[in-house]
Amino acid sequence: MDEPRKHQVSLRGASAKEITRDALLEKVSQQRELRHYARRATASAIFVQRVWRRFKVTKMVALQLQEEWENFMNHHAGLMSATQIRSDVLRPFLFFVTCLSTRRKKIRNSDKFCMERCFKLLLESVNSVDSRKNYCSLATGALEERRIWTYQSKKLISLCLIILAEFDKSCAGVQDIVITSLAMRLVVHLTDLKAWKNITDGNRPNADLAVKDLVRFMGIGESCLYVSIRRYINTLDVPFSSQTNRMVLTDEKFMITASAMTLALRPFHMINSEVGGPGPFDVHYVAEKYCVFLLTIPWLVQRLPAVLVSALKHQTILSPCLHTLLILKERLLNEMSEINQSKITFCPNVIPPVGWALANIICLATGGENDNADSGRFSQGFDCVSYVHVLINLAENLMARLESFGCISKKNQEVQSDIEAFSQPVEANFCGSDATHGSFRMSYLDFFKPVCQQWHLTDLLAIIKKEFCVQGSETLPHNKEKYFGKLELLDVAYLYSYILRIFTFLNPTVGSLPVLNMLSFTPGFLFNLWAALESSLFQGDNQTSEDHYLSASETSRNKKDGVFEKKQNQGNKDVANKWVSVLHKFTGKSQSGSDGTNLVDEQAKPIQVDEDFSDVWDIEPLRHGPQGVSKDLSCLLHLFCATYSHMLLILDDIEFYEKQVPFTIEQQCRIASALNTFVYNGLARGFGQQTRLLMDSAIRCLHLMYERDCRHQFCPPVLWLSPARKSRPPIAVAARTHEVLSANARLDDASTVPSMGSVITTTPHVFPFEERVEMFREFIKMDKATRKMAGEVAEPGSQSISIVVHRGHIVEDGFRQLNGLGSKLKSPIQVSFVSECGLPEAGLDYGGLSKEFLTDISKAAFSPEYGLFSQTSTSDRLLIPNASARFVENGIQMIEFLGRVVGKALYEGILLDYSFSHVFVQKLLGRYSFLDELSTLDPELYRNLMYVKHYDGDVKELFLDFTVTEESFGKWHVIELKPGGKDVSVTNENKMQYIHAIADYKLNRQILLFSNAFYRGLTDLISPSWLKLFNASEFNQLLSGGNHDIDVDDLRKNTRYTGGYSEGSRTIKIFWDIIKGFEPKERCMLLKFVTSCSRAPLLGFKHLQPSFTIHKVACNVPLWATIGGQDVERLPSASTCYNTLKLPTYKRPSTLREKLLYAISSNAGFELS
Repeated sequence: MDEPRKHQVSLRGASAKEITRDALLEKVSQQRELRHYARRATASAIFVQRVWRRFKVTKMVALQLQEEWENFMNHHAGLMSATQIRSDVLRPFLFFVTCLSTRRKKIRNSDKFCMERCFKLLLESVNSVDSRKNYCSLATGALEERRIWTYQSKKLISLCLIILAEFDKSCAGVQDIVITSLAMRLVVHLTDLKAWKNITDGNRPNADLAVKDLVRFMGIGESCLYVSIRRYINTLDVPFSSQTNRMVLTDEKFMITASAMTLALRPFHMINSEVGGPGPFDVHYVAEKYCVFLLTIPWLVQRLPAVLVSALKHQTILSPCLHTLLILKERLLNEMSEINQSKITFCPNVIPPVGWALANIICLATGGENDNADSGRFSQGFDCVSYVHVLINLAENLMARLESFGCISKKNQEVQSDIEAFSQPVEANFCGSDATHGSFRMSYLDFFKPVCQQWHLTDLLAIIKKEFCVQGSETLPHNKEKYFGKLELLDVAYLYSYILRIFTFLNPTVGSLPVLNMLSFTPGFLFNLWAALESSLFQGDNQTSEDHYLSASETSRNKKDGVFEKKQNQGNKDVANKWVSVLHKFTGKSQSGSDGTNLVDEQAKPIQVDEDFSDVWDIEPLRHGPQGVSKDLSCLLHLFCATYSHMLLILDDIEFYEKQVPFTIEQQCRIASALNTFVYNGLARGFGQQTRLLMDSAIRCLHLMYERDCRHQFCPPVLWLSPARKSRPPIAVAARTHEVLSANARLDDASTVPSMGSVITTTPHVFPFEERVEMFREFIKMDKATRKMAGEVAEPGSQSISIVVHRGHIVEDGFRQLNGLGSKLKSPIQVSFVSECGLPEAGLDYGGLSKEFLTDISKAAFSPEYGLFSQTSTSDRLLIPNASARFVENGIQMIEFLGRVVGKALYEGILLDYSFSHVFVQKLLGRYSFLDELSTLDPELYRNLMYVKHYDGDVKELFLDFTVTEESFGKWHVIELKPGGKDVSVTNENKMQYIHAIADYKLNRQILLFSNAFYRGLTDLISPSWLKLFNASEFNQLLSGGNHDIDVDDLRKNTRYTGGYSEGSRTIKIFWDIIKGFEPKERCMLLKFVTSCSRAPLLGFKHLQPSFTIHKVACNVPLWATIGGQDVERLPSASTCYNTLKLPTYKRPSTLREKLLYAISSNAGFELS
C-alpha cells in the first residue's frame, strides 16, 4: 500500500469516509464489469426473443404453407408437370417439412400423410416417359433448372434418410412402413440413371453428372447415409446364433432393407466406374464411413437377407474397405472406439465395436456364393494379404481393450457384469445375467468358425508358398508395399495367436480347443513354426526359415495322415552345423541311422551328453525370459507352445518315439531345451501380466514334454538341469523361499514376482534329484520346528501315541487305533507287538519298532491278496488301487488310512518296499493322465487301442461300441463311456473319441475315488507342494529307496563299531567278506533285520540315523572246545531302534554265514538276544 499523502483533500466533503487509490480503482473496475454484463444480458435476451419470434413465425408460416399445400394437392389429383412439381409441390413441401420435422430429427404424425402423397407423386413423375412430366428431366435442362433440381434432390435424400433412421420395426405401423418404403424407392430412383425414363443420347452426359453428384453427396457424409442405415439395421431382428436361419422379412420390409443396402454400396460402384463428375471424391472416406458405421453392427450379416449378403462380399466392396483399414488404421480404430452402442438391442456388453468389425469381416471374407462358411475356399482373386493384416490389427485392438479393463486373469474369470465401458443393453432383464452373457459370447464365437477350419489355414499357407516361389519376379509399388506387403508365416502366426487369446477369454470352459484341434492336424504347420523359431533361437543357419517351412509344408501335404517321412525330417533338421556336430558326438552315429524301436515294451534310448556340454542346452537368446524376446518371437513361441502342447495330449508313444512325428528325437531335445531355458528364466526374472498367456502355454508344453521324458527318457538328464546349473541357491535358502511363496500363494500376482520359490514350484526338475530330496527333508525339518514352537511337540515320549498290535492282525489293529488321528499322526508312535502265539514281544520302542510296524503294515495292506491294491500287468508289477476295493468293508476308509501310513513313512524318512503305478502317482501329484500313459498301466490294452487308431479299414468291422466291461467278484459289469454308449458304434469318424474315452476311463475315472481317498490321507502329513517336487518315478524312489540292493562299500564306510570291535577286528573282516558274497535279496534281509527297512537310505548310508552300528557280543568259548572245532553258538541279534547289529565273536566264516542267515530269516529281533 502506498504511503498516505501528507495533505489529502476529499472532494466529497469532510463527512465522507476516506478511500485509498487502489480501492477506488478496484471499485470502478467492478462497476464497469457489471455494466458490461448488463449489456450482454440485454443483448442475449434480445437474441433469444428474436430466435423465438423467428421460430414462432417460421412455424406459423410452415403450418400455413402445409395447409395451403394440402389444399393444392387435393385440387390436383392428376400428374403435374415437372416445373409445377418443382415450384408448387416441392418448394413449399421441403420448407414446412424442414421446419416442422427435419430440424428436430423427429417426424410428426401430421407430416407423414404429406410425405406419403409427395413421395407417390414424385415416383409417378420419375417413372413417366413424358419428359414434360418427368421430374428428373429438370436435371438435364437449363443451368438454373439443374441447380434447383440438385438442391431439391439433396434435400429429398436427406429427408428420406432421416425417415429411414427413425424407422423402428417394434412400434412401426402400416403407414410408417409404407412411408419408409416409398422414401427408399425414391432415393434409389434418383441415384440410378437406369431408372430414369427420359434419357436420350443427347442429355445422357448431363444426367450422368447429376446422378454422380447425388451419389457423391451421399458418400461424402453430408447426408449421414451410413449413420442412418446403421440405425435402421440395428432395429432388425437378431438371430441368437450365427447358425440360426435369418429372419424372413415381409415384402415391404425386405424392400426397405434392400434399398438401404443398395444405397450403402452405391458410392463404391461410382468409385469403381469412371468418375467424371465435379469435385473430388475420396475413396478412403467412403470406405471409412462404411467400415465405422456398418461393419461394426453386431450380427450384421445375420440381420440381412441372404440375397443381399453376396453383394457385401463382392471384391469391389470388401477390398477398398480392407485397404482403408490398413492405411487409416489408427483413425478408424479410434472412431470405432467412440461409437455409442447403448441403444442397440441384444448387444452384449463384452464385445466392443472393433470386435464386431472383426467378426463381420471374417464372415464376409469367408463362405461361398451360397453364403456357406463350409465351402472351403476364398473367392477367386480375393486379397488375402490385406485380409490377414486387417484381422491382425482388429484382433490386437480387441484384446488390448479387453485387457485394459482387467478382463484376463490367471484363472480366466468371467467378465464382471458391471462393466459398462462398451455398451448397456436396453433389455437389461435379458442381457443382465452371467448366463446370458455366456450365451452371447458363444454366439459371437460362431463367427470365427471359418477361421477354425483347416481350409482357411491351408489356403493361407499356400499363398505363402506361392509368394515365396515368385519372390523377386513381381514387386508391389512402394506406396502399396508400405501398407500391404506380402503374406508371411509370421502374419499367420500373429492371426492365430490372437484368435487363441480371444477364444480363451470369451470361452474359459472350452477355451481355444477348436482352434488348437485345427492347428494340430494341419499338415506341416507345426513343423513350419518350429523351423521359424529354430532359425531365430539357434545361430549358424545354413538355410532361411522360409526354406524350412515351405519345404516342410510341401512335403507334408503328400504324406498320409500328416506323417512325415524320416528322410524329409532328416533333410530339414540340419539347421546349424555346430549343432549337428554336437548331436553326432552325443549320439555316436549319424542322424539318418536312428531307427525306431517298439517303445511300448521298452524305453527309447536318450541322447547321452557329457557334463561338459551342458551349456549347449542353455539357449542363449532365451536366458532373459519373456522380457528378453521380441514381439515376433513371443508370438511364434506362444502359438507353437499352445499347439504342440495340444498335440502332445493325443500323440501316442509309437508316433513320438518310433515314427518320430512331427519331430525327430534330436529336435524334441532342442524344443525341450528351448522351453526349459525360457520358462526357468521367466520365473527367475519375473514376467508381467501381458506375457502371462505366453508363460502359461510354455509351462504347459514344458510339463508335458518333461512328463513324457520321465516315462520314456529321450532327453539327457543334464538338459533339464542346464538353465539353473550356475545359479542354484543353497538347499535351505531354496526351501525357505518355497515355503514363503506357498504361504502367499493366494495372491493373484505371486507368479509374476521374480522368485526362486516360483521356480521350485513350477519347474523343480532344474534341481538335481538329490537336492530336491534334501529340500524335502528340509521342509519336514521346518514343519517339525513349527510344530514344536506351537507346542504340538514336547519332550520325546511325552506326547507319543502308544498302540498294541497283533502280528496276525496288523492292518486291522493299526486302522482301528490310528485312522482317526489325522494330522496328529505326525507325533511319535510307540508300538508294542503281540506275537502270533499271543505273547507280548520283548523290547522297548525307541523308534525301531514303529519303523517295523510301518513296514509290516504296508507289506500286508498293499499285498494283492488283501484286496485293496492290485498289480499292473507290466513287468515291474507296480501297485494300483483295486477296482473292487469299493466293495470291501471300509475299503475307501482303509485306502485313506494307507495314505496316512505312506505319509508317516515319508515324514519319518522310513523306506517302504513297494512302488506305485505311474498313473496312480500322477493323481497324487494333482496331474491328469492322457492316452500315452496307458502303456505304463496296461500295455495290452494300449496296443489294442493303437491297432484301432491305425486301422486302415472300416472300424465298424471290429463291432465296438462306447462301453467297457469290468469283472468284480466273478461278475461282469458293462459301463458306458458316455450316455447311451452301448447304442453308439465306433466308426472311423469317432474312433479317436472312443480311444480317448477308454484311456480317460482307465487312467482317470476308474481310480479317481481311490486316489482322492489316498490323497486325503497322504496330505494329512505331507504338504501337496512338497510332493510336487518330484515326478512319478522319483516319488517311488523317495518312498522305496531305489534299487533292491545295497552298496556294501558305502555301508562299510559309514558303519560304527562299539563294544570292542574295530575295522581291523577278525570277525569284522569276516563279516564284510560274507556280506559281499550274499545275494542282493540276502543283503536286503540283513538291512531289514538291523534297521527294519530293506532299502538303503536314498542319499546313501551317511544319512542313516542313527548310524549303522556293529556291537561286539563277547562269547568266551573254552580252549578245548575251540581246539575241537567248536565255534560260538549264539545267534546275532539286532536293536532296530538304534540300527545296531549285535554280532558275537565268530571265528569261522562258515559259522558266521550260517548264524547270520538264520537270524535274518527268522523275522525276529529282540527274541534272539
